Amino acid sequence: MKKKKIVVFASGSGSSFQALCEFFKNSEDPEISFLICNNKTAPVLKKADKHKVKTMIIDKTIFESPEFLRKLIKSNINLIVLAGFLWKVPLKIVESFKNKIINIHPSLLPKYGGKGMYGINVHDEVIRNNEKRSGFTIHYINEEYDEGDIIFQKSLEIETSNPNELSKQILKLEHKHYPIIIKKILDAQS
Repeated sequence: MKKKKIVVFASGSGSSFQALCEFFKNSEDPEISFLICNNKTAPVLKKADKHKVKTMIIDKTIFESPEFLRKLIKSNINLIVLAGFLWKVPLKIVESFKNKIINIHPSLLPKYGGKGMYGINVHDEVIRNNEKRSGFTIHYINEEYDEGDIIFQKSLEIETSNPNELSKQILKLEHKHYPIIIKKILDAQS
């Protein structure tokens, strides 16, 4: 049986990538076959090296090129997983991998989504607006930021006025649930 292939796109520290690697490391199927990163100094690259995951560093020109799309298609990818990836995915990639690209967003979409709404920016807004609950959303990617169909959401009661503390609490939930949802999506492809 051919292993299912996950390709992760990441831009930063790689804590979600690390959680995925830990979850799938003893798994017969699927495998994280590749990490694509748009930041040559991102700590996620060291994590990929540690887990022996191949990497590719891209710039905007490569990302939007027909060659890059062909390479992705040729790789027989089952799922593209965005894990702290800050660029908008080009429409040609979205169309070629319909319902095979997922993202995790640190709010309960549709609230606090869109361009510029990532990381601490989201948590600042949530606290500034005195929200009672927050959480994260796993969703499919479409042509708009954070507007694809929702796959899964998990919420928590906000008990802090510190955005950094809220971020840590939500990240912990993300790391627990993202790999499980990815496995469920891949199992459903069988």
